[in-house]
Amino acid sequence: MSNQLRIEKLQELIKQETSKMLLYDIKDPRIGFVTVTDVEMTGDLREAKIYVSIMGNDEQIKDTMDGLKSALGFVRREIGKRIRLRFTPEISFAADKSLDYSEHIQKILLQIEKERVPGEDNTTGDGGETADSQ
Repeated sequence: MSNQLRIEKLQELIKQETSKMLLYDIKDPRIGFVTVTDVEMTGDLREAKIYVSIMGNDEQIKDTMDGLKSALGFVRREIGKRIRLRFTPEISFAADKSLDYSEHIQKILLQIEKERVPGEDNTTGDGGETADSQ
C-alpha cells in the first residue's frame, strides 16, 4: 500500500515539475498551448508517461508533439535534478484525448436538446400514477 502512495506522490511531483518546465524553461517555438493532465508511472518507477492536452488544429498539435519529443532529454534531466530519485524514469509524452471526448459528448447533448420538441415533457402527465395504483 505504501508503494502505491509513493507512486502517486511521484506522479504528482512529475506533473507539477513538467508543467513548470513547459511554462518557464522550454523555449521551443513549435510547442504551443500545452497542459499536463496526468502522469502514469510503472510500479518499478522506471517509466513515466506524461499525458498532455494540446490546444490547436491538427498541424499545431503535431508540431507541439514533435517539440515535446525533442525536449524529452531535457525534461528527463531536469526531473532527475528537481526530484531526487535513485533512477530517473524514462519519459514519454502522450496526447490526452479526454478533453476531445468530453467536447464530443457535449456537442451530442446540445444536439439532442435542440431536437426536443418545445413544451414536450418526459412525464406521463397524470402525476406518475397509474389506474392500478389509485
